[in-house]
Amino acid sequence: MKRTLSIALPLLVLLGLGGFFLAPVVADWRLNAVAKAPPYPVGAAARQLHERLFVADLHNDALLWNRDLLERAHYGHSDLPRLLEGNVALTVFATVTKSPHGLNQERNAADSDDITLLAVAQRWPPATWNSLLERALYQAGRLREAAAASDGRLVPIRSRAELQAFLEQRTNHRGRVAAVLAAEGLHPLEGRLENLDHLYDAGFRIAGITHYFDNEVGGSAHGLEKGGLSPFGRQVIARLEDKRMLIDLAHASPAVIDEVLAMARRPVLVSHSGVQGTCPGTRNLSDEQLRRIAANGGLVGIGFWDIAVCDASVAAIVRAIRHAADLIGVEHVALGSDFNGTVRTAFDASGLPLLTEGLLAAGFDEAEIAAIMGGNVRRLLLASLP
Repeated sequence: MKRTLSIALPLLVLLGLGGFFLAPVVADWRLNAVAKAPPYPVGAAARQLHERLFVADLHNDALLWNRDLLERAHYGHSDLPRLLEGNVALTVFATVTKSPHGLNQERNAADSDDITLLAVAQRWPPATWNSLLERALYQAGRLREAAAASDGRLVPIRSRAELQAFLEQRTNHRGRVAAVLAAEGLHPLEGRLENLDHLYDAGFRIAGITHYFDNEVGGSAHGLEKGGLSPFGRQVIARLEDKRMLIDLAHASPAVIDEVLAMARRPVLVSHSGVQGTCPGTRNLSDEQLRRIAANGGLVGIGFWDIAVCDASVAAIVRAIRHAADLIGVEHVALGSDFNGTVRTAFDASGLPLLTEGLLAAGFDEAEIAAIMGGNVRRLLLASLP
């Protein structure tokens, strides 16, 4: 009996550990779903137009998951092969560092965190288990390592000069994707202004203020208080502008949006959101907020998932784009998929030609489509990067 127990207990432990370490793969597969799987048939006119476009996406959470960015996966929304199939020229990769237990759209406290378990289960370095800054830096390192192993197909962008060089080279070498780093929320600062320098040195050029909870910088649209900027937050905004880092207002409380726009000397962006004109919701932008962002010279990235546009469909994405474009002009509208962000989207990255087709059907002309699909992002980055 004792011998049986001595064999059975380690086996049970191993099985339990195996399930624990397998859980992130299952979560990735289940939570990052698509409404329709590839392949995605598209008409000849839309396909030909799409192949001529510079396509840019302002928000992709692929770094959260232990998938190889360079290898095709049969789940999730994107990897380098699928980005290239979708003719994506530039992707903003965000780093997620904290997510409250029981996450919801209305009210989340900051006293719990599911990313700790995910970090342990995915065998991230122990330094990341208790440090939000280390989690951001680790994900930044994963992007650098993928780029170094990509044979020049994945190109990190940290400056205007690097983006200009990429654009010139891409004229003759289209099998390349530019990668810009963004922090989804500034809780990795851990209340210390000098940590912004560490993020900058690691390649971060876009900074979201908050995620799903209020932090030391300011209030979240989904937090308990939903307040404005803290005194520390006002210091952070000033430092971001001094370092020419773009400020991302996705997930920010209405008070933070108002206060940042009042302070901002440079254009801001909202990397991934919806608009209340087509889909009411806590984090979606009102018409007045859209007008103020446009007056600032900023960009709004329209999301691809149901909470942003009220349906995981091409038609719903196009409706949101049409509302924003009619209200503030196509020059302020962009794409913000939220690929791999535990959302169900209409298609994966290889299906982006469907969106070009949808915009054509909605009456947008080729110049307008080129601006929305990526031209506006290119213009903003060329004007804003250090």
